Amino acid sequence: MSESVYKVIELVGSSDKSWEDAAKNAVETAGKTLKNLRVAEISKLDMKVENGKVTAYRARVSLSFKYGKEED
Repeated sequence: MSESVYKVIELVGSSDKSWEDAAKNAVETAGKTLKNLRVAEISKLDMKVENGKVTAYRARVSLSFKYGKEED
């Protein structure tokens, strides 16, 4: 069994539709420049409120990706 190292970064995604879309936006945007994405974990959900109305959903996402060689 080979040993692997993973890096974890924290992102905040936003959407005017839902928390699910906010999280998806964060992961898919990161996926445009990062390779070997592995696990995304939602650590916090919140909303932006203006004039008593929800204007945006936000999701804080911890995202891991394989660090180093791409052999495995």
